[in-house]
Amino acid sequence: MQHTTTQSAILLLADGTIFYGKSIGISGKTFGEVCFNTGTTGYQEIFTDPSYFGQIMVTTNAHIGNYGVNTQEVESGSIKIAGLVCKKFSTFHSRPDSESNLFDYFQKENLICISDVDTRALVSYIRDNGAQNAVICTDGTPVNELKALLANVPDMNGLELASKVSTKEPYFYGDENATYKVSALDLGIKENILRNLAKRDCYVKVFPYNASYADMKAFNPDGYFLSNGPGDPDPLESAINVAKEIMANNHPLFGICLGHQVIALANGVSTYKMFNGHRGINHPVKNLVTGKGEITSQNHGFAVNKEELDNHPELEITHVHLNDGTVAGMRMKNKNCFSVQYHPEASPGPHDSSYLFDQFIENIKSAKN
Repeated sequence: MQHTTTQSAILLLADGTIFYGKSIGISGKTFGEVCFNTGTTGYQEIFTDPSYFGQIMVTTNAHIGNYGVNTQEVESGSIKIAGLVCKKFSTFHSRPDSESNLFDYFQKENLICISDVDTRALVSYIRDNGAQNAVICTDGTPVNELKALLANVPDMNGLELASKVSTKEPYFYGDENATYKVSALDLGIKENILRNLAKRDCYVKVFPYNASYADMKAFNPDGYFLSNGPGDPDPLESAINVAKEIMANNHPLFGICLGHQVIALANGVSTYKMFNGHRGINHPVKNLVTGKGEITSQNHGFAVNKEELDNHPELEITHVHLNDGTVAGMRMKNKNCFSVQYHPEASPGPHDSSYLFDQFIENIKSAKN
């Protein structure tokens, strides 16, 4: 049955701008940095992506919930977004393999959502004014009170969030008799990254965000992986030191998203907070090595300093974002190390960039010979 509510709700931005809508029926308020994703499918993957921790998600696709939810389509053990802003929220779903509707899924995890918002106007506003903190309120709290609460929410710049989503204890993924062993540092790892490694005959040991190089080396891995994750990479001193030691010993190393930024910082290249960030499944990237274009899935609010990379004697840019020229990938000239800013493990897609996992395996093979 279609779930409907007439309870009014608001989205209040840090600059005082208010967007009006309706509650989907879960009462409360939630705070975070407002951002938008332009993907037309894959909302469940977005909601469970640890990289979105602490962010209020605006979906530009008009219909959310129309194909329900399925436990096979999660990227982590729980919903990670702070809240959802959408145009049309549907609890009626028509896909045969759906296990439940989105409202029940949200209610179980107490996720606050505002629907019937003019999301086109909201996205245009964020594009023009940049990402900023916001609050969704569905319980009628007065605006003045919300403003006071919102003023105390920390800024994403300088915010360390990997510790909030990383595993507390090491765990294994894949077949223990696989050909290759990989030590992965969990800064907010997505399930599909592990699936992609296991599919390529890797047995993975996943370590907490603050694991040491010695911890990871004790697994005697053939290669090392630094994962995606939320927040500012700059405060991640432990991960940066781990990256330095892996590179100093010239082990095969692959980094995605936050891991890519950590590798840059380990090489003395700075990162910065973007005005809006890149979030969607249709971002064009050019591979400068092959000259080929890729349509990619992206989700990041920070980026690596391109000018510093250009001037770095040991690093080279391998991929660029064609919309704004930002760094989308790099490799070390003298080490077995490469990284990308986007998501080659993208589920439900696109899959243009999955070759990067094959490249990692080739690097492992060449290091073993």
